[in-house]
Amino acid sequence: MRSGAKMNGFSTGEEDSRGAPDQVCCLVDEGERCQRPAGNASYSKRIQKTVTQRRLRLHLDHMARHIYICDFHKTMIQCARTKRRRKDSEDDSNETDTDLPEVDLFQLGVNTLRRYKKHYKVSTRPGLNKAQLADVLMKHFKSIPVIEKEALTFFIYTVKSNSNKLEQRNGDSI
Repeated sequence: MRSGAKMNGFSTGEEDSRGAPDQVCCLVDEGERCQRPAGNASYSKRIQKTVTQRRLRLHLDHMARHIYICDFHKTMIQCARTKRRRKDSEDDSNETDTDLPEVDLFQLGVNTLRRYKKHYKVSTRPGLNKAQLADVLMKHFKSIPVIEKEALTFFIYTVKSNSNKLEQRNGDSI
């Protein structure tokens, strides 16, 4: 029973979570089968997708009777995943994603989204549902350049002077 549980890749919890001591990594690395001992990480569809996207020269040896990979390849795949994510976020904005606050326009009402669309004259195709409208407006929202120092200065001035947007529109300016 225990060997059957290990053969099909499922664990009953009674045995060690690592592959059998004689199992080696199921991957072929640049044309040669890896000879390192198999760990407890399996070569899932998600991992396979990461390997393909990152163009790592790895693939599953179809002669292997299991899908466990060694710790070396597990670390290699994890590093490739995190390096790519960091690189993408830096390429997009020269900042990390954690520096930018995430705004969810889907939380707003449809009428508010329509007012935003009308105010900024955002062109969309007719008949969009709320989710589609929020997506289009989010792209527009992210494209608006903001000079942070000016925005903060104006905000502080508005709060201290107890003025509101309507008063600013009627000719009162800073």
